[in-house]
Amino acid sequence: MSNPKPERRRGEALEAAILEAAWDALMEAGYAALTMEAVARRAGTSRPVLYRRWPNVAELTVAAMRHHLAANPLEIPDTGNLRDDVIGLMRHIVERRTRMGSLISVELSGFFRETNSSPAKLKTQIVSREQHVMEILLSRAIARGEIEDRVIRPRVISLPVDLLRNEMMMTLEPASDQSIAEITDEIFLPLVGYRGGRE
Repeated sequence: MSNPKPERRRGEALEAAILEAAWDALMEAGYAALTMEAVARRAGTSRPVLYRRWPNVAELTVAAMRHHLAANPLEIPDTGNLRDDVIGLMRHIVERRTRMGSLISVELSGFFRETNSSPAKLKTQIVSREQHVMEILLSRAIARGEIEDRVIRPRVISLPVDLLRNEMMMTLEPASDQSIAEITDEIFLPLVGYRGGRE
């Protein structure tokens, strides 16, 4: 009796399998060794299937990174005060981004040359949730009376995560708890006018 043929994947299921295969290949061998053929083989499909969705390896790389981040979303801390929420968020980012930080700063140098891009431009393509999460934390802090209800500019909202990301990209190491506390206590909280909860 012959073995049944595996079910043919289509649509979103096939695309997810391809993007997961691309991410795994990127993590294992880096961007320089990433090829459409290798990803297709790993995903159990063909190169034409990939090319119908992504015209080149660079666009497949961006899609794979975006898919990975979407599949592993940031948790939204809810400790009851802004300081601990921000520190909890930053620690989670460190845990999730240590490997990606190394990938972006070192292994994607070929990607940046090919696409005339930069880490900052790539960030805008793949990252959006961090800003949204920080806005939620600030809204809760306003409701608790920890900060004034005023407009906080996007650059200030993104500052702690930007500083954290920059440190990890420069050192290629996870940011320490001391660094996270310094960014939070000495830079971010004073900028947003943190005064703690009201009695």
